Amino acid sequence: MASKISIYKRSQGIFLVIFALFFSLSLNLNASEPVEHSTSETHAVISEEHGEHKAHDPNAPIDISKVAFEHILDSHSWHLWGDGHDALSIPLPVILKTDKGIVTFLSSEFHHDLTGTVVVEKDGQRFVNYEDGIYYATDMPNENGSFVAIGADKALTNAAPLDFSITKNVVQLFLTAILIFLIFTSIARSYKKHGITSAPKGKQSFLEPLIVFVRDDIAKENIGARSDKYVPYLLTVFFLVLFNNFIGLIPISANLTGNIAFTLVLSVFTLIITNVGASGSYWKHIFLPKPYFLWFILMPIELVGVFSKPFALMIRLFANIAGGHIVVISLVGLIFIFKSYAIAPVSIAFTLFIDILECLVALLQAYIFTMLTALFIGSAMEDHSHDSEGAHGEHATGH
Repeated sequence: MASKISIYKRSQGIFLVIFALFFSLSLNLNASEPVEHSTSETHAVISEEHGEHKAHDPNAPIDISKVAFEHILDSHSWHLWGDGHDALSIPLPVILKTDKGIVTFLSSEFHHDLTGTVVVEKDGQRFVNYEDGIYYATDMPNENGSFVAIGADKALTNAAPLDFSITKNVVQLFLTAILIFLIFTSIARSYKKHGITSAPKGKQSFLEPLIVFVRDDIAKENIGARSDKYVPYLLTVFFLVLFNNFIGLIPISANLTGNIAFTLVLSVFTLIITNVGASGSYWKHIFLPKPYFLWFILMPIELVGVFSKPFALMIRLFANIAGGHIVVISLVGLIFIFKSYAIAPVSIAFTLFIDILECLVALLQAYIFTMLTALFIGSAMEDHSHDSEGAHGEHATGH
C-alpha cells in the first residue's frame, strides 16, 4: 500500500500538468457560437456620439430562457447582478490574436453591451461584442445601430479573431486549481509533520475519508494491484469535479462542470490514460475479436466503443449539471412570468427542493465520473487472454 504522503505529492504534480492542459484547450473552446437572433431582437441601441443606453422598460417581459442560458454559458466578464448599463460585473482580460498581432483590453470597454453597438478600437482595428462573442465590427451600423451583419439565414457573417480571452470559466478553473492545491499541500505537510498514523484534524479529518474512498473503493476495486499509479489522476478528477459542482450551485459563480469544453478535456484525458496503459490483449480484443468470421462486423463496433465510453462520460456530466441549473432558474423565473406574489411560495419551495437534489447530484456525478474512469482503465489493463484460457480450462475440467 502506497503511503498517503506519496499519493499527495504525486497528486500535486498532476494537478499542475492537467490544469495547464485544461487551460490550453479551454481557451480554444470557451467562446460559444452566437445565438441566432434576427436584428429585430436586438433590444439595446446605444448612441455612438454619447454612448448612452435608451431607457430600459421595467414592464417589458423577461425572457427566462435567455437568462438561463446566460447563466450556464461562458462569458468575457463575471456578471454579479443587474441588467444592461446598470449591471455590476467584474471585467476580465480580452486577448485576441489578429492579423496585426496580439490585442488585449478589458471587457469593461464594451460597457456591458452584447448587441454589437459598442465598438472598441485597438491598433487600428474595431471590435464588437455580440452575444458574448468578439467579432470585427462592420464599417457602418445596421438599422438597429449594431455593427454586425446578419445574413438571410439570421446567422452572423462578421469575421472573428482568434479568442484566447481569460473568461469566467477559466478564472473559476484557476481559482479551483489554487484552492485544491493549497488544501492538498496543507494536508501533505500535516502528514509529514505528524505521521500517517496520527488522528486527522480539521480539513484533514473531513477529506481523508473521501481520499481513502477513492483510493480503496474506486481505484483498487476497479483497477487492481496496479492502481497506485492511477490514484493521483482519479483524486484529481474526483475533487476537481466535486468542488466545481458545489461552487456552481452558488448563484453568481461560473458553470464550469456544465460546460461541454471542460467535460470534453476530462474525457480526452481519460481516453489517453486508458489506452496508453492498456494491455496487449485489450488491443487484440479490439482488432481481432472472436469469432473471427464476424471480424468485419465486430472490429468496427469494438473500435467505436473505444471512443463512445469517454464520449458518454462527457455528455453525462455536462447534461446533468447544465440541466439542473436550467431547471432551478426556470422555477425561479415563474415568479416573473406570472408577475404574481401568489406563485412565489410554490416557486421557492420547488426551487429549494431542486437545490437540495442538486447537492446530491453534485456528489453523485463526481463519484460516477471517477468510478467509470477507473472502470475503463481497469478493463483496458485486464488480460483478456487469461480470462479466455481460464474459461476453457473450467469447461474442460467440467467435462
